[in-house]
Amino acid sequence: MTHGTDGIDSTYGTFGNGGAIRPGSEPHYNLKMFGEVVKTFRKRARLTQEEFATLVRYSLETIASIEQGRRLPPADFPERADSLLDAFGVILAAAKHLTRRKGLASWFRQWALLELGALSLYTYECRLIPGLLQTPAYARTLFTDQLPPLGDEQIEAQLTARLERQELLRNRPNTAFTFILEEHLFLRQLGGEEVTRELIDHILDLSELRNVDIQIMPVVRHHHAGLDGPMQLLETPDHQWLGYLEGQEHGQFISDPKMISALQMRCASMRSQALSLDDSKGLMRRMRGAR
Repeated sequence: MTHGTDGIDSTYGTFGNGGAIRPGSEPHYNLKMFGEVVKTFRKRARLTQEEFATLVRYSLETIASIEQGRRLPPADFPERADSLLDAFGVILAAAKHLTRRKGLASWFRQWALLELGALSLYTYECRLIPGLLQTPAYARTLFTDQLPPLGDEQIEAQLTARLERQELLRNRPNTAFTFILEEHLFLRQLGGEEVTRELIDHILDLSELRNVDIQIMPVVRHHHAGLDGPMQLLETPDHQWLGYLEGQEHGQFISDPKMISALQMRCASMRSQALSLDDSKGLMRRMRGAR
């Protein structure tokens, strides 16, 4: 398994087909995703390709090729485009993914790019603490236990990628992050008591951020809308909702409106079934004090 939605793998999910998984060329994939990011913000600015090309001082053919993922952007294009489109640094951040980033599964990078510009992100997890909330010690335990075993360089690459991704929580103060976590994730004491105590302290600190809501689903709950497994929902800058489901060695992207509606209903139901924000903090403090 991928241990927090950003492991190492050689396949990626295609977007817009309900989540089919197929092998592909990673450079081509990264270019396609960068082009989609640029196009999204261009449309948000209500500019045609011709108007944008004039403003950014590149030919229409160049802009079309970039948006279609057929060519690398010129070196100064990301900064110029980000400024002109008022893209909040998202285009600059997306440009970093045009080169191979060790530590993120190729099929997960599509979702990671979408996270950079998300207006809201909902996560439900029942297997392990989500990558965005993990401490270095907790993450290192996951990577060390991974099978087939990882080498030291791979472990460090994954850890670095995870910590970089976690900057989203503080660098995107206008993005609303909502997490629903199962109580048993803490009771398992993965990595030992000290790792668990540090993890609880870390999550309690993150729960104080205005843009981060964390709720705990109690072990004993007579009704539970999330029994089909973990899921993520994301709202894009143009208010489109997308979903992401993860299993062992693959990720599945969801764009079908009917499926998105079902995931939204399940998420809303789980938010009412889980403990309130204050009660969740109280439970975590009690779990921490009991160790």
